[in-house]
Amino acid sequence: MRPIGTLHLQPALDRPDLLAPPVAEALRAWHGKVDTSQFQVAEIDPNVADTAAFCATYDVPLDQSANCVIIAGRRGGETRYAACVVLATTRADVNGLTRRRLEARKASFAPMESAVSETGMEYGGITPVGLPETWPILVDAKVAEAGPVVIGSGLRRSKLVVPGEVLTTIPGAEVHDGLGIPA
Repeated sequence: MRPIGTLHLQPALDRPDLLAPPVAEALRAWHGKVDTSQFQVAEIDPNVADTAAFCATYDVPLDQSANCVIIAGRRGGETRYAACVVLATTRADVNGLTRRRLEARKASFAPMESAVSETGMEYGGITPVGLPETWPILVDAKVAEAGPVVIGSGLRRSKLVVPGEVLTTIPGAEVHDGLGIPA
């Protein structure tokens, strides 16, 4: 994999200390089913984990950075969750495509406390890797076509780098055109 910005990349499975426990568990469980050798990890300063600061600090173009947001959809007293993975140059279509996919009357970003407790990951580091198996993982088609992208590792102190098309092969992933809309 070609370098991205100034990140020092290492095979993710060689550095489980840089992965949230559900992320490390998922990568180990997928070994042989998903090409886990494509998952690289880089240690970063947790104070610059948020997308804009991270990209500026590590010279990563915004169109090579993808955000994973957790959406809560509600219908009839039931809450359903989904993850949306979009390029940092866009935002997730929460009240259109995502709401319809969840078959919800109302959809919004999951509250921080819910996102953290439901994923087992740190806020600001949430990634599609290692999410609950019952959740749909909606991946914007532009992420799938982007080549290597930077995503969260489940921790604020590191980032994963993986080819976008590999994200479409993880369990629960669905590719959707138009999930990422202009920011």
